[in-house]
Amino acid sequence: MLLQYASQFGQKLVRRRPLGPREETEHRTVGCLNTLDLVVIGVRRMLGAGVHILVGAVAKYIAGPAIILSFLVAALSSLLSGLCYVEFGARVPRSGSMYLYSYSIMGQVYGFIIGWNRILSLTVGTACIARAWSYTFDSLIGNHISQALEETFSPYMPYYLAKYPDFFALGLVLLLTGLLVLGVHVLPQVNKVFMGINILVLGFIIISGIIKGDLHNWKLTEQDYTLNTSESKDIYSLGPLGSGGFVPFGLDGILRGAALCFYMFIGFDSIVTTGEKAQNPQRSIPISIVVSVLICFLAYFGVSAALTLMVPYYQIHPDSPFLQAFLYVGWGPARYVVGVGILCALSSSLLNTMFAMSWLIYTMAEDGLLFRFLARINTRTRIHITVIMISGKLAGVLALLFHFTDLMDLMSLRSLLANLVVDFSVLVLRYHSDQNLSKNQRTEEETEMELVVKESSLDSVLEGRTSRILKSLWFPPSTIPTRKSGQIVYGCAFLLVLLLTILSLILAQWPSQVFSGDPVLTTVAVLLLLLITGVTVIIWRQPQDPTALHFRVPALPVLPLVSMFVNIYLMVHMTTWTWVLFGIWMGIGFAIYFGYGIRHKLEENSEQHSSLHLPNAGQKHP
Repeated sequence: MLLQYASQFGQKLVRRRPLGPREETEHRTVGCLNTLDLVVIGVRRMLGAGVHILVGAVAKYIAGPAIILSFLVAALSSLLSGLCYVEFGARVPRSGSMYLYSYSIMGQVYGFIIGWNRILSLTVGTACIARAWSYTFDSLIGNHISQALEETFSPYMPYYLAKYPDFFALGLVLLLTGLLVLGVHVLPQVNKVFMGINILVLGFIIISGIIKGDLHNWKLTEQDYTLNTSESKDIYSLGPLGSGGFVPFGLDGILRGAALCFYMFIGFDSIVTTGEKAQNPQRSIPISIVVSVLICFLAYFGVSAALTLMVPYYQIHPDSPFLQAFLYVGWGPARYVVGVGILCALSSSLLNTMFAMSWLIYTMAEDGLLFRFLARINTRTRIHITVIMISGKLAGVLALLFHFTDLMDLMSLRSLLANLVVDFSVLVLRYHSDQNLSKNQRTEEETEMELVVKESSLDSVLEGRTSRILKSLWFPPSTIPTRKSGQIVYGCAFLLVLLLTILSLILAQWPSQVFSGDPVLTTVAVLLLLLITGVTVIIWRQPQDPTALHFRVPALPVLPLVSMFVNIYLMVHMTTWTWVLFGIWMGIGFAIYFGYGIRHKLEENSEQHSSLHLPNAGQKHP
């Protein structure tokens, strides 16, 4: 009875969402996008508000001028994950979201994890952009708002919250929430205009860095720091010096910065989710992801290099770095032009993020994974007012109380986890057998087992079964995936995640001891590497799914393995406070899922859904 209950519970966790028929508009848009169109989509999503939010804090406190190396690591990690996203999306030949893809391909619990974490990203992103809007506007008017609020509320704020409650950011979020309730949206033409303004602003910053930059700011010493300390008239305190030079905070600072900078490459999944509309998806989707990431890396490289050349990294203003940089180099009037451009980019991103946040919550509620009342639509305006109001208030509270560097940590951690799930899914799905195995195959396995039972004693049956399992690890009996081979890969993939996590923790906590030959830590690291290699070889020996896809990740299982390791290694560099906040968020999510969502999912409305499964990518959808 207990095993039967556990089996039924496990089936609920991996039950897939059936795909409904395509809309007529989807049929008309198939094959309408070329590679350039996809590149524009990716750049527009990635080159958004993040550059105006994150660069200052990372350069000042975490990486120094080596922030450009942090962007390089983050870009390479994004490329690895991006290729996995392409194959993942290729298994659902229609437009959608990563929540839809995960739910349809991997099952309900995977879809909920992706969707719930995407809600976190959008909610926190809304709060971050609102805070950045407030900081930018306040900087343009002389920091009067922040000074007044800090003087009034700073003594009463706990250490784990922002220095002062940002009522301006709260009011901005509530204002835009009201606009969404009224049905206001950003037109595509406006988005294009704001994107153009953002590119012009970033280009102006890069050119300004070339003109006003000083290479000595990449070679700062303790004497420079002491001199700046004695001569500084800035009301903002200096940041830490570290060891000075180009890499003041060492390799740990570069990797910690990369974990945060990874957030700024979020958006390549938009290329994958519109892949059905590509004219030549086999070629255009992977090329557009590579080109988009390269373009954004060059932009981030140029902007961060310009900033750290214009201002000593320990004097960078973490909240409005570019405006204060122009003030520092004596180009005060230019900061107003840059500030207006930044506000335009932030405004567009803010309204789009809030709309996407409310729509995702509405979709998950409609599927039954979140509370049904969140899927209510106003009968007169056809707008989901309830979810817009609730999500807007939640984002407003976060913008009011939390400093955006803490919020950015949360978004980066969420993004790394989502990429880890996709990497894991691609690894498993390539070796996965269809849920509906052929009856002949099952019959042969069952007949073979019955013959063994009849002809052998119990001990010999166990020995024979064990030997067959061990043999199947290295010499699979079939050239196509079976249920047994799929289970082997599934178990090995989970084991890989565990081993990579342990290895990453050791390398993050005791890197010098490991590489200096510490007898205990070095031995443990080598043993872990041997185990990881052995498990990877076992996966490699299993038969792969022959289903034709418009893109397949090369060098499987090595590439997803490397991507998983990079994501896990960057995740372990997150702060304890970030993990605490993330744990609270996931705890709330799992409480909702296991207490409500798993019993009120969409498929339970019809008994036949329990037998539906996602068609192969080579099949045509209705």
